[in-house]
Amino acid sequence: MRLDHVQVSCPPGGEDVARAFYRDALGMSELAKPPLLAARGGCWFKDGSAEVHVGVEEDFRPARKAHPAFAVDDLDGLAEKLTGLGYPVNWDNETIPGRRRFHTADGHGNRIEIV
Repeated sequence: MRLDHVQVSCPPGGEDVARAFYRDALGMSELAKPPLLAARGGCWFKDGSAEVHVGVEEDFRPARKAHPAFAVDDLDGLAEKLTGLGYPVNWDNETIPGRRRFHTADGHGNRIEIV
Protein backbone atom coordinates (compact mmCIF):
# COMPACT_ATOMS: atom_id res chain seq x y z
CA MET A 1 0.00 0.00 0.00
CA ARG A 2 1.10 3.55 -0.63
CA LEU A 3 -0.46 6.92 -0.12
CA ASP A 4 -1.80 8.45 -3.33
CA HIS A 5 -2.84 11.89 -2.07
CA VAL A 6 -4.31 13.81 0.83
CA GLN A 7 -7.25 16.17 0.60
CA VAL A 8 -7.85 19.35 2.51
CA SER A 9 -10.75 21.72 2.09
CA CYS A 10 -11.33 25.36 1.33
CA PRO A 11 -14.41 27.57 1.15
CA PRO A 12 -16.01 28.37 -2.22
CA GLY A 13 -13.74 30.73 -4.14
CA GLY A 14 -10.72 29.85 -1.98
CA GLU A 15 -8.51 28.49 -4.76
CA ASP A 16 -6.24 31.55 -4.99
CA VAL A 17 -5.55 31.43 -1.25
CA ALA A 18 -4.72 27.72 -1.62
CA ARG A 19 -2.38 28.51 -4.53
CA ALA A 20 -0.60 31.15 -2.45
CA PHE A 21 0.23 28.50 0.16
CA TYR A 22 0.72 25.20 -1.69
CA ARG A 23 2.18 26.57 -4.94
CA ASP A 24 3.87 29.81 -3.94
CA ALA A 25 4.93 29.18 -0.32
CA LEU A 26 5.59 25.41 -0.40
CA GLY A 27 6.76 25.37 -4.02
CA MET A 28 4.43 22.61 -5.21
CA SER A 29 3.40 22.43 -8.87
CA GLU A 30 -0.27 22.83 -9.69
CA LEU A 31 -1.79 19.90 -11.55
CA ALA A 32 -4.60 20.14 -14.08
CA LYS A 33 -7.74 18.54 -12.70
CA PRO A 34 -9.77 16.20 -14.92
CA PRO A 35 -12.58 18.20 -16.61
CA LEU A 36 -15.44 16.62 -14.64
CA LEU A 37 -13.67 17.38 -11.36
CA ALA A 38 -12.51 20.84 -12.44
CA ALA A 39 -16.16 21.89 -12.68
CA ARG A 40 -16.45 21.34 -8.90
CA GLY A 41 -13.74 23.89 -8.13
CA GLY A 42 -10.68 23.33 -6.00
CA CYS A 43 -7.12 22.70 -7.13
CA TRP A 44 -4.45 19.98 -6.97
CA PHE A 45 -0.73 20.23 -6.21
CA LYS A 46 2.26 17.89 -6.35
CA ASP A 47 5.93 17.85 -5.40
CA GLY A 48 7.86 14.59 -5.52
CA SER A 49 5.54 11.90 -4.18
CA ALA A 50 3.46 14.39 -2.14
CA GLU A 51 0.12 15.25 -3.73
CA VAL A 52 -2.51 17.51 -2.17
CA HIS A 53 -6.05 17.96 -3.44
CA VAL A 54 -7.84 21.07 -2.21
CA GLY A 55 -11.58 20.53 -2.43
CA VAL A 56 -14.36 23.07 -2.05
CA GLU A 57 -16.78 22.66 0.86
CA GLU A 58 -19.86 24.85 1.11
CA ASP A 59 -19.89 24.54 4.92
CA PHE A 60 -16.12 24.91 5.25
CA ARG A 61 -14.39 24.60 8.62
CA PRO A 62 -10.59 24.31 8.77
CA ALA A 63 -9.06 21.04 9.96
CA ARG A 64 -7.30 21.99 13.19
CA LYS A 65 -6.29 18.47 14.31
CA ALA A 66 -6.26 16.22 11.22
CA HIS A 67 -3.40 17.18 8.90
CA PRO A 68 -0.95 16.08 6.24
CA ALA A 69 2.75 16.04 7.12
CA PHE A 70 5.32 16.94 4.49
CA ALA A 71 8.98 15.91 4.73
CA VAL A 72 11.35 18.54 3.34
CA ASP A 73 15.11 18.76 2.92
CA ASP A 74 15.51 22.28 4.39
CA LEU A 75 13.25 22.50 7.43
CA ASP A 76 14.81 25.71 8.75
CA GLY A 77 14.74 27.39 5.35
CA LEU A 78 11.07 26.60 4.83
CA ALA A 79 10.21 27.78 8.34
CA GLU A 80 11.96 31.08 7.60
CA LYS A 81 10.18 31.44 4.25
CA LEU A 82 6.75 30.73 5.75
CA THR A 83 7.35 33.15 8.62
CA GLY A 84 8.39 35.83 6.13
CA LEU A 85 5.18 35.27 4.18
CA GLY A 86 3.08 35.61 7.34
CA TYR A 87 2.21 31.95 7.94
CA PRO A 88 2.46 30.67 11.52
CA VAL A 89 5.39 28.42 12.44
CA ASN A 90 5.04 26.54 15.71
CA TRP A 91 8.03 24.32 16.48
CA ASP A 92 7.53 21.02 18.32
CA ASN A 93 10.84 19.20 18.71
CA GLU A 94 10.02 17.59 22.06
CA THR A 95 6.86 15.53 21.50
CA ILE A 96 8.48 12.90 19.25
CA PRO A 97 12.09 12.26 20.36
CA GLY A 98 14.58 12.69 17.54
CA ARG A 99 12.13 14.37 15.16
CA ARG A 100 12.41 18.05 14.27
CA ARG A 101 9.11 19.44 13.08
CA PHE A 102 6.81 22.40 13.09
CA HIS A 103 3.14 23.02 12.46
CA THR A 104 1.78 25.76 10.26
CA ALA A 105 -1.57 26.50 8.67
CA ASP A 106 -2.51 27.07 5.06
CA GLY A 107 -4.31 30.30 4.19
CA HIS A 108 -7.63 28.77 5.21
CA GLY A 109 -6.44 27.63 8.64
CA ASN A 110 -5.95 23.92 7.86
CA ARG A 111 -3.20 22.41 10.04
CA ILE A 112 -0.06 21.34 8.17
CA GLU A 113 2.93 19.55 9.70
CA ILE A 114 6.42 19.94 8.24
CA VAL A 115 9.15 17.44 9.17
